[in-house]
Amino acid sequence: MSTLITNIAELMTQDAEHRVLKDAAVMIEGERISWLGPATAAPAADDSVDAGGRALLPGWVDSHTHLIFAGDRTAEFEARMAGESYSAGGIAVTTDATRGTSDFDLTRLALGRVAEAVSQGTTYLETKTGYGLDVENEARSARIASTVADEVTYLGAHLVPAGADAGEYTDLVCGPMLAAVRPYAAWADVFCEQGAFNEEQSRRVLRACRDAGLGLRVHGNQLGEGPGVQLAVEFGAASVDHVNYLSAADVDALAGSWSGWQGSGTRGTVATCLPACDLSTRQPLAPGRELLDAGVPVALASNCNPGTSYTSSMAFCVTTAVLQMRLSVHEAVRAATYGGALALHRESGNDVDGERAVGSIAVGHRADLHLLNAPSATHLAYRPGIPLTHAVWRAGVRAR
Repeated sequence: MSTLITNIAELMTQDAEHRVLKDAAVMIEGERISWLGPATAAPAADDSVDAGGRALLPGWVDSHTHLIFAGDRTAEFEARMAGESYSAGGIAVTTDATRGTSDFDLTRLALGRVAEAVSQGTTYLETKTGYGLDVENEARSARIASTVADEVTYLGAHLVPAGADAGEYTDLVCGPMLAAVRPYAAWADVFCEQGAFNEEQSRRVLRACRDAGLGLRVHGNQLGEGPGVQLAVEFGAASVDHVNYLSAADVDALAGSWSGWQGSGTRGTVATCLPACDLSTRQPLAPGRELLDAGVPVALASNCNPGTSYTSSMAFCVTTAVLQMRLSVHEAVRAATYGGALALHRESGNDVDGERAVGSIAVGHRADLHLLNAPSATHLAYRPGIPLTHAVWRAGVRAR
C-alpha cells in the first residue's frame, strides 16, 4: 500500500544535505519513505493526501522523558514559582506515589502521555525509569516503559532514597538493580549533580552499565559546573543532558568528541538542551547557540516529568530555542528531530540493515512525518503557543 502526500509548500527534510524543498511530495510505502521530490514529478500511488499548501517536517524525536510515574507535584511547582530554589529532592514525592500505583494504572498513565506527545507531532521517544528506586520497582518501571516507548533508559541512579546509605545504594544500582532491568533497557543514565550522585558514584554507575552492554547517557551540569560533561565524554556517552552551566573546557571536550566522526565513524557526545525544564526551574537556558557555534551537535527534548517540566510539547521547546536561545528555525527543528535521533543512535539506517533511521526525511527512512497547519516551519516561532499540528504519521501509519 502506497500513499502520496502532495501539495507540500515546504518540505524540511533535515537530511544530510539539510534540504528544504518547495512544492514537494513524499511517497510512503509500508513504514518507509520510498520517494520524495517535486510534486510535478511524483509517481502514481494507491492513495493520496493533499497537504493543502502546508509544511511537512520529520516527526519530533524526544530523546529525554520520564513518563513512568504517578502522583502530582503542583505544590512544589507553586513553591518554586514563589521563590524557592530547585533541588533534586522532590523526586522522592513521585517515588512514593509511583511505588503505590498498580501496573495497570502506571501503564495507562504512561500511554496517555505518549498519546499526548504523538498528537503534537512526536513520533519517536525515549523514556527512563528512576521513580522506583528499589529493585522491584525499577524493574517494573523498565518493563512498563518497554511497552510504551521506543527507547528505554535505566535511571536507578536518579536519587539516593531518603534514609539510604549512598555507597550501599550505588552498589545496588550497579548490581542487583542493573541485572533486574537489563532485559528491558538499552540505555543507562546517571544524575551527576549536587544532591544526587557525585563524580565517584557516577563513574561507578557508568562503568557498571557500560560493562553490562548498555549505552550511556548523563544528566549533567544542570545546577552548576560539575563533572557531568567530562564524564560523559570520557565514557563515550551518547548524550549529556541539561548542560546549563558549561566551562570553556566542557565545550571544548564536547566539540573534540566529534573531531573524527566524519572520517572514522566514531560518534561523540550530543549536548541535549531541555528549555522547558530551564524555564520551570528558573535556571539559565542552556547555551545552545554557543554549542552549535563550537561544532557540538545539539538536541532539544521535552524532559517531560512531574516535577520540573510537565510538558510533552516539542513545539514549545523549538519555539523557546528560537526566541530565547538564538537558534534559527532550521537549527531548532533539526535539534528536535535529527539531533534527538543522533542522541539515540537512530540517525542512520535503511532498507539494507533493517534499522530505519528516524529524525529526517529520506528514502529508506522510517515514515515519521509531521504536517503543520502552516505554510512553513517558521510559524512555529512566529506564532508561539498556537497548536500547529495538522497530521502525524508514525512508521507510515497516520496517527492523527
